[in-house]
This record gives sequence, structure tokens and C-alpha cells, in this order.
Amino acid sequence: MSDNLKSSTDAILNRVVSGNPGVPGVVAMVTDRTTNIYEGAAGKRVLGQDADMTTDSVFAIFSTTKAITGTAALQLVEEGKLDLDAPAKKYAPDIGKLQVLDGFDAAGKPKLRAPKRDITTRMLLLHTAGFGYDFFNENYNRLAQQHGQPSVITSSKAALNTPLLFDPGDEWEYGSNIDWAGQVVEGVAGKRLGDVMQERIFKPLGMTSTAFTMTPSMRSRLTRIHQREADGSLTPLNDLELPQDPEVHMGGHGLYSTVGDYMRFIRMWLNDGAGENGRVLKKETVLAAEKNGLGDKKIKMLPGVIPSLSNDAEFFPGMPKSWALTFMINDVAAPTGRPAGALAWAGLANLYYWIDRQNGIGGFWATQILPFADATSVVGYIDFETAAYKSLSLRAAA
Repeated sequence: MSDNLKSSTDAILNRVVSGNPGVPGVVAMVTDRTTNIYEGAAGKRVLGQDADMTTDSVFAIFSTTKAITGTAALQLVEEGKLDLDAPAKKYAPDIGKLQVLDGFDAAGKPKLRAPKRDITTRMLLLHTAGFGYDFFNENYNRLAQQHGQPSVITSSKAALNTPLLFDPGDEWEYGSNIDWAGQVVEGVAGKRLGDVMQERIFKPLGMTSTAFTMTPSMRSRLTRIHQREADGSLTPLNDLELPQDPEVHMGGHGLYSTVGDYMRFIRMWLNDGAGENGRVLKKETVLAAEKNGLGDKKIKMLPGVIPSLSNDAEFFPGMPKSWALTFMINDVAAPTGRPAGALAWAGLANLYYWIDRQNGIGGFWATQILPFADATSVVGYIDFETAAYKSLSLRAAA
């Protein structure tokens, strides 16, 4: 598999780096249940600087953090310490103080009321609790622009204390739910989220370059975020960095990591919860977590409300997609070759991964570009995933 995959995927990486518009640099990997079967890097860590992108380059991984936080929560469920269907305020009291936003009055002031039911941790993991993001929701953007609601990238407690967009459990809305799930984990464990992850996930998986606060070694390999301008050019945002002494370890987006580290996490999910240095989850937990938790609800297109941060975004437009704990599920086979029921998600700076437990493969594509759903990045990722499945089919036919 690897010879065919290496030639086709190296060509894809080189194309997206040299194209116009291109990407500054990219790292991509594919794994089976045992090891990485492809590792590639192309381009530069920062445009205009000498450092080449390498397979151990460090990225702000944004919302690919979410599945790791979900895993920490599931571990506590296994131990009987966390009830997914109990009120989340039992573990994170501040969440019980939040109200529902019922629009704005004539003066533009938010109209708030008490929610009809309590938020549960299951709702948080499924994105049905009522939270949104200002870059995907007009009402949250209005709260930010007109009422000083801080952005989640400030990693502050104030950024978490947003009103709900609807009564808990009523709808699916992508937002800061998993940041709150991280607060639940902290309340149960009595430790900061990063410490919980280090002890219970990173150490047993051998993830040595993943943290909310970068080590000196991680910083020496850091890739910078770039802004895609209207003319297609890229501007390095050398001062844009998530807080390195954050008030809150944001379970929804706050980690820095390498693609190689994340592949270890993907392999754990491919192997029914078994890590390279010990078990992380029980098999029955993985089997339950990979199932659709939304019933008949489907996830929605994410509208790019703040164009500098995100374009309109939807994976496989027109295809039905559900949500698990805590991944997107494609309900039917995808055009890349990904089968129905596979798991996937992404990070704001154009990072994308998938986990195909049926075939025992997964992959991760990492760039550092805003806005999200950058056309060049998305096409490159789709071509990358397609190449992995083409190689898999050639191996099966051999």
C-alpha cells in the first residue's frame, strides 16, 4: 500500500504547496491499526522564513481538540464518576446560571429567560446544549460586536458564560459545548483539563508533543497561522497564538500538537480503545460512542458569519450527517471512499481528520490557514483521503 500511496500523496502535497493559490505548508499522515503507512510534509512552517515544514511540526489544532476532551469525559463515565444524563451543573456549577437568548428588544438589548430544562454532559458532547460560536452564528456575533462578549480564543471564563440559543436538547448547534465539557471533566477530576489529558490520554498513547501550553521543544517546531487574503495570497499572522497561560483549558479548541501525536490518538479509536502503552477506553465505550446520538436530527451547514475566520462550511454537501461522542458521522458512503458510519471532524485553521473503524484506517491533514473551509486546503484534503482509499482498494484487488 505504502509505495503507491507515497507517490500519489507526495504529489498532492507538492501540488497544494506550489499552486496558485497554494498553502504555505502541509503535513499529512495515514495510519492503519498498527502504524503510520504514510507520512508527508511539504512547504514552509512560515511563509518568508527558512524553516521547512516537517512531520514533527507543531500546530494549533483547534477543534480537533474536541475528541480528546470527549475521550477524557468517557473515561470518567467508565469509572462511574460522571453521569452523562445528570445536570452538568452538578460538576460545573456555573453552567446552571446561563439563560436562553430570546432575541433582542427594540433598544438592541438581549432578551433572556430561564431554560426549560437542565443541560446535561451528553448534550454538551452532542452539541445540543444551546451554545454557538460567534463566527458561525449571527446572534453570538451580535453579542460580541454590540455587547462585548469575548471570543473563545481568549480562553477566558467570561468567554464561556454565553446565553443559550435555544432550550437544551431542542436542536443541534455547533459551538462552545466541548469547552464546557472540559469544565465538567475538571469538576469531576479535581484537576486542570491538561493535567487530566496528560495522565490519562497523552502518556498511555505516547503523545509527547501535545499540550495547552507549549514546551520549549514544541515552540521550536511551531507552524504559524496564515490569513488567506481576497486575492488568494497568504499573510503570516506571526502574533496570533492561543494564550499560553490560559485562564481556562479550552476543551473545544485549545491544544497544540503534531500530526504524529494525533495519529496515535486515531489508532486508539481504530483499536477499540487500546493505546500503545495501555488501554485508554473500554471496547464497549468505543462501540457506544461511535453511534449517532442525535436521533432524527442532522447536523447543519456552518455559515461563515465572520468571513476572516470561516467560509460557509459543510462536509460532503447534500449528504446526511449525524453526531457521535464527539465526532461527525457520515450516514452514507462518501465520494472519497470513506464508508457510512465513519468518524471525522476538523479544526478552524484547516485541519481535517477521519477515523474509519470498519477498514481500520484513518488520516490527518494539517495546515495553518484562516478562514476555515479554505478551498485549496479542502480540495487537497479530499484528494488526500481519496488517494488513501484508492490505495486501499488496489491492495484489496492485488
